[in-house]
Amino acid sequence: MTTANDYNRPLIEEFRENDGKVGGNFAGAPLMLLTTTGAKSGKKHTTPVVYQRNGEGTAARIFVFASKAGAPENPAWYHNLRANPTVTVELPGETFEARAREVQGDERARIWAAQKQVMPGFAEYEQKTTRTIPVVELERIS
Repeated sequence: MTTANDYNRPLIEEFRENDGKVGGNFAGAPLMLLTTTGAKSGKKHTTPVVYQRNGEGTAARIFVFASKAGAPENPAWYHNLRANPTVTVELPGETFEARAREVQGDERARIWAAQKQVMPGFAEYEQKTTRTIPVVELERIS
């Protein structure tokens, strides 16, 4: 049986070896590595995720989407950051600590709509599930 770790490991290695550039399904996508602390295990887990950046430099706002490709449940990384909101963000050329904050209401609707415009696959994910896909801001703390 193939696990998420089996799928993600080569992608994580490729990201780190090529300063964020990857091929395959994620070629050209804004991809980052998100390291969370396990809600139950306390172990570090790194997951490649698509992100949206609003603004430039260290003042930029970074958002991630707990879509899990439209699965009925949220991804494990989302449960982890809810329990332990301090995370590590790896973007091409920079790594920093951040605090995760779930975005709600009109702000969530605006950011989510922009994501669906840029990457229409997210609209498909939304159609596949009955849950509201969480939008999370990663606020730089270091």
